[in-house]
Amino acid sequence: MTNPAITYEEFTGDPFENLGPEGETKGALEVLKWAYDTYGSSITYACSFGAEGIVLIDLIAKVKKDAHIVFLDTEIHFQETYDLIDKVKKKYPDLNIEMKKPELTLDQQAEKHGSALWKREPDKCCFIRKIKPLEEALSGATAWVSGLRREQSVSRSHTNFVNKDDRFESIKVCPLIYWTWDDVWQYIRVNDLDYNDLHDQGYPSIGCIPCTFAADSNDRSGRWKGFNKTECGLHTTGNNESE
Repeated sequence: MTNPAITYEEFTGDPFENLGPEGETKGALEVLKWAYDTYGSSITYACSFGAEGIVLIDLIAKVKKDAHIVFLDTEIHFQETYDLIDKVKKKYPDLNIEMKKPELTLDQQAEKHGSALWKREPDKCCFIRKIKPLEEALSGATAWVSGLRREQSVSRSHTNFVNKDDRFESIKVCPLIYWTWDDVWQYIRVNDLDYNDLHDQGYPSIGCIPCTFAADSNDRSGRWKGFNKTECGLHTTGNNESE
């Protein structure tokens, strides 16, 4: 028997607002069990295969071994990221991992918008290669899972377990809000999980090759260097870019 689903239109607040950071998974496993019991096949996990993603994949597999997971394949990710995805597919063969590509190939994007769009208009590049594909992937999905943590950035510091997502007009479930960077790595090591080799080379946050750099701290400071930009737009509202 499933729980009554909280929809975007009927959202009134986080049902887990009183759930604190206690317990072995700081609420993550409890929230995931609720989410998959509530939404079933109508929930998708949008995974970037960073350290948080590896943790969530392992936790989700404990709850729903054939869960739908979408990776936004911009076609300019590091080879280490693709290698990790292959390892994850072998470790969790029942998971439904979708490699979602943009409508435009890199050559088509260059022909339409000029070469290396990420150097001139990174917001537009993110819109074409990440936001629009996720909109398509979430079409028909009532809810989606994200690995946001409150300590990652100021813009993420007020994230709740269950959120009304105005960007995609859906429910966004964030099980790891209370986890620290150390919590993430402790879980990875204790459970002997595969992870992206770039993490060992000073890359705490890993995205596309042109917009990802090593960082001195465990935050998102290595993303989009030289631009007043810390988010691709998946977790913000008001992105008016168009193709």
